[in-house]
Amino acid sequence: MSIKKSILIRVRLVFLLVCLFACAIVYKVVHIQFLNGDKWKSISKERRIFYKPVHATRGNILSDNESILATSLPFYRVAFDPTVAKAEVFNSGVDSLALLLSRFYGEKSEDYYRRKIKNARHSGRRYIRLHSRQINYQDKKMMSRWPIFREGKNRGGVIFEKVEKRFKPFGILAERTIGFINEDKNGAGLEYSFNGNLSGTDGEALFERIAGGSKPIYDGTEVKPQHGYDIKTTLDINLQDVAENALYKALEKTNAEYGTVILMEVKTGEIKALANLGKTKGGYIEDYNYAVGSQGRTEPGSTFKLASMMALFEHSPEVNLTDTIDTGDGRYRIKNTIMTDAKINGYGKLTVQQVFEKSSNIGVAKLMEKYFGNEQQAYVEYLNKFGLNSTLGFQMEGEARPYMKDPQDKNWYGTTLTSMSIGYELKLSPLQTLAFYNAVANNGVKIQPIIVKEIRKVDEVVQSFETRVLNEKICSDETLKKLKIMLEGVVAEGTAKNILSSDYKIAGKTGTARKVKEGRYVREYSTSFAGYFPADNPKYSCIVIIDSPRGVNVYGGDVAAPVFKELADKAYARDLAMHKPMQARVVPNKDSMPVANAGSFDDLKMIYNKLGISTQTANAEEDWVKVSAKRRSLEFKANPVLQGKVPDVVGMTLRDALFILGNQHLDVDVQGIGKSVKKQSMAPGTDINEDKKITIILG
Repeated sequence: MSIKKSILIRVRLVFLLVCLFACAIVYKVVHIQFLNGDKWKSISKERRIFYKPVHATRGNILSDNESILATSLPFYRVAFDPTVAKAEVFNSGVDSLALLLSRFYGEKSEDYYRRKIKNARHSGRRYIRLHSRQINYQDKKMMSRWPIFREGKNRGGVIFEKVEKRFKPFGILAERTIGFINEDKNGAGLEYSFNGNLSGTDGEALFERIAGGSKPIYDGTEVKPQHGYDIKTTLDINLQDVAENALYKALEKTNAEYGTVILMEVKTGEIKALANLGKTKGGYIEDYNYAVGSQGRTEPGSTFKLASMMALFEHSPEVNLTDTIDTGDGRYRIKNTIMTDAKINGYGKLTVQQVFEKSSNIGVAKLMEKYFGNEQQAYVEYLNKFGLNSTLGFQMEGEARPYMKDPQDKNWYGTTLTSMSIGYELKLSPLQTLAFYNAVANNGVKIQPIIVKEIRKVDEVVQSFETRVLNEKICSDETLKKLKIMLEGVVAEGTAKNILSSDYKIAGKTGTARKVKEGRYVREYSTSFAGYFPADNPKYSCIVIIDSPRGVNVYGGDVAAPVFKELADKAYARDLAMHKPMQARVVPNKDSMPVANAGSFDDLKMIYNKLGISTQTANAEEDWVKVSAKRRSLEFKANPVLQGKVPDVVGMTLRDALFILGNQHLDVDVQGIGKSVKKQSMAPGTDINEDKKITIILG
């Protein structure tokens, strides 16, 4: 056979095989398309259509006066189904819509949006994302009036997909206490602890998978979400601000590692301020809740001497404050260790009261040896009776468990009794120590601290939290009398004389505990001051911890006590009920009437009508107004909010100001404390610049 004939046969054979393969493909296509078409369409639809959760709006976190500490602000993604609108509506409006989109987003041309929308309609695409940028509620209202969009979702095809962002109007104030929660439901603070109340219940809706994402299908089967409840805390934003500022200054001054401050109402147990600041490369931030958590659970040092003296007076009521004890030259051998006092060469002979006032380690140790040396179990049982070995059941997650030794333990040594009596070989969190001091201020009633007072659904109280009594009488009245005298003496004559006030009495105790590193005590200290004020009629109890301060003066009286004093001064100054009666008082002007400077027309109109105050309206068409006082009435004047212009928010509440400024795409920095805006950094009516940052000052 010739080579030519052989090649020809092979070519024909390959051609025949290709034809057979092509026929097989055509047959398979016809078989799938026509014979099994319904089956595969059904499977495709099942996989394309799915149910997706619709997230509920998260509840607000409020302060004690209902200022917003954390809230969720609505934003929207704009999508479009160009196949919905009728031909005449679409054709007459598409050019104007493209022009408006181009002007609004400012990145693509009018022609780009026209082609994108027309091509999608021509190809039957039922969902296109017009832009990745999210818009606010005010923009949404504006877009809803645009051509085609004004027909709505069902006849115009516009889709506004709601997205919510968590916003804290007061910035980093109480940041760790407010806390956070992430997508994995992990977090910290109130956001995490009360997530079940704040999060609400998600709804459900039908969605269709499309190229680039999914689009909702509104077929009437969707389940509406149940929005989260608000929680009202006990925090006072003014006192919180003072606590954080005073703590920050002390930490910077001493270059300390971290610090915490807790301020609590004596009778109610309501926490009014809770500040935690830890050292980072960039300064001090709220990175951990040292007041409550295990990282803040340390050996308390001399603040624990109050518990030891309480045990002493309960066990041996015959001990008087005037009884004396010789503390010697400042060095005292206990077994194989040497205990020292802060004063070189010692204090010599001291009364029991002076032992406490001067915080003599040796004096306390000798008292414990004398009265509990043969009854060490009794000493620990007193501490347990005071509740110092138990958690408080605090409302926030992560409360540390106290560590308290027992004589039956293997690690109870011959020196443990005296070490524990001065605040070593045991561990408490700052909140647990404060609850004990608060019980002394509260005439022996130990109560559970609380930080959340109410759970609300709009204005309806769903659940309220009252103070729970943990111990109706922590010790006898005679013991309390002795303890209060000693606590006042610490400030009047002892280690905290530097915070003595001529306006009100402070009672408290300093603490300076050496820290342990690699199993050994080193010359680094955890300093503290715990107490209450006014001492003669206690309103607040407070504890301050400054960990590892550096410098010459590193004792509790030098470092922690001044922070206590600054916070106490501010709390005393703003609470007139604590002040001494004055000779005369100012008589209010009965002819004066309340005037709100600015706000929503509907809200202000309703409020003044309820109060029976006469009002006049210059322009009832405006949503936002300014208020000015006439002789016997108030007049509302228009305060328009114009797109692209800086609005006038002076006189508005913080909530209204944030709403308006946020809708103008402005980045808001809130400064100061107060209920209304006193100043704004950008002049009203001016064009919004590229920076888009505005500062508002409350007053």
